[in-house]
Amino acid sequence: MQIILIAGLWFPASVWSPVVTELGRLGHQGIPVTVPGQGDGATSATLADQVDAVLAAVDAAAGTGAGPVMVVGHSAASTLAWLAADARPDVVSPVVFIGGYPAADGQPYAEFFPVTEGAMPFPGWEPFAGPDSDDLDDHAKAELAAAAIAVPVGVSSGIVHLHDERRYDVRAVLICPEFTPEQAREWIESGQLPELARARRLELVDLDSGHWPMVSRPVELAESLARIAQG
Repeated sequence: MQIILIAGLWFPASVWSPVVTELGRLGHQGIPVTVPGQGDGATSATLADQVDAVLAAVDAAAGTGAGPVMVVGHSAASTLAWLAADARPDVVSPVVFIGGYPAADGQPYAEFFPVTEGAMPFPGWEPFAGPDSDDLDDHAKAELAAAAIAVPVGVSSGIVHLHDERRYDVRAVLICPEFTPEQAREWIESGQLPELARARRLELVDLDSGHWPMVSRPVELAESLARIAQG
C-alpha cells in the first residue's frame, strides 16, 4: 500500500526515514511529504500551501492505480491528514492520526506557542517534559532540536476549512502513543475532539512510546501502520 507520511510541527520529511525503511521491508511504500515551510526553505508558506502539497502527493499516489491511499499525520499534522480525507474522501482510506487529532472547521491550525519574527520556533524540550519525551535520550533530543524548523505564521495561524461530510465515513485510526486509548475515549466522549466524535469508523490503537515514535520506536510504529494498512 502507498502510505503518505506527514510530519508534525517543526520537523522535515526526513524524520520519517527509519519508518520508510521498515515499511518497505513490510511490503509498503512510505511516501514522506515535504510540506512548504518545513524543509523546503520557504518562510512565507501558508496552511493552504501545505494542504496543496499533501493533496498533490495523494493524487500522485492515486494516479498509479494501486488502490486507496493511506494518509498518516503526526501530531498537529493530523489536521492535514483530515483535510486530505475531506478533499479526497473517495481516495483516502484509511486516514491515520499519530498522537494528535484534527482541528475543527473554522479553528486555527496550530497556535500553540509564541511567534517570533513571523514564525513559531521549536520551544525546546521543557513543554514536552514527561510522557511526551521520556523515551528520547539526550542524543535524540539534540538531533531533533537541531533539525527543527520554525513554522511560518501563515501555517500555524491558518484557519482550517472543512467542506465534505463524507470525511466522517472514511476509516479513521488514532494511534495513541503518550496517552492511552482510554484517555482518548474520555476526550472524545467529553466533546473535546468534535471531529473524531463524528467519525463513524474510528479505531483506537495503543503504542507504547512518547510523542515522536518515528524517532524512538520506528520499527513498532511501522508495524502498527502495516497492520492498519492490512485492515
